[in-house]
Amino acid sequence: MKADLHMHTTESDGRLTREALFKHVQSKNIDIISITDHDTCKHVEDNFKLAEKYGIKYIPGIELSTLYEGKNVHILGFFRDESYKSEKMLKYYVEIKKGREDRAKKFVENLKKFYNIEITYQDILEVSNGIIARPHIAKAILNKYPHYTHNEVFDRFIGDHTEAFVPSTELHVSEGIKLLREHNCLIVLAHPKLLKHHIHDKVLAYDYDGIEAIYGMHDDEHMKYYKQVAKERGLIITAGSDYHGIPNDQKHKDVGDVYLEGSDLERFLAALNKTV
Repeated sequence: MKADLHMHTTESDGRLTREALFKHVQSKNIDIISITDHDTCKHVEDNFKLAEKYGIKYIPGIELSTLYEGKNVHILGFFRDESYKSEKMLKYYVEIKKGREDRAKKFVENLKKFYNIEITYQDILEVSNGIIARPHIAKAILNKYPHYTHNEVFDRFIGDHTEAFVPSTELHVSEGIKLLREHNCLIVLAHPKLLKHHIHDKVLAYDYDGIEAIYGMHDDEHMKYYKQVAKERGLIITAGSDYHGIPNDQKHKDVGDVYLEGSDLERFLAALNKTV
């Protein structure tokens, strides 16, 4: 049994529809997945039907966007029950969608102001489907400026180190954890290697249930380190490709490039099925 517990669809910034993703997962011989779109968890009942159709176990999930000292921190939430459709979560999905739309408009202004990159909000809308995220902004830029690559756009214009950058949410790490805890989620810190160095240790110290120790951009030393941290703190570990399906994207992996198996998978499933 192999599990890939971090991936995206067109509901946020992935390029595949939900059904196309299930087909792709099936072709990669992965048994268990969680779809963790950014700040939304919808169409769950339909996903369960697709999972049955393609012979895959599906776990409802979300990748929550939070901030710590103004820097992005992403937290994975794996739902143990139907709390993803609570009134509070449904309100959150709406509020964050509006916030991301406002953010995209500010990005458009900043890109012109700082880099003389001219795109419109409509350009972004045309390449997005649900939640607007930075890959949609990158795609809109690439459509107008095809001489750049996807990675160059992030590195030069829209990364969180650039002058044009606009944070995605006002939710603090502690508030994000609280929101997921209130909704009976298994809470996992996503891709800890990607945390900015000056906040890394502080963010890592928060009260998660697990750490995404096995991640496409983690080398052997990173995986060893985060597995040891998890062991010392009695946390589970997870694995995720962070699949987006974006051509020439070197920052994310394909489904199944990394996966959870054996006793680590057993511990994850036991924690997921635990009544809390």
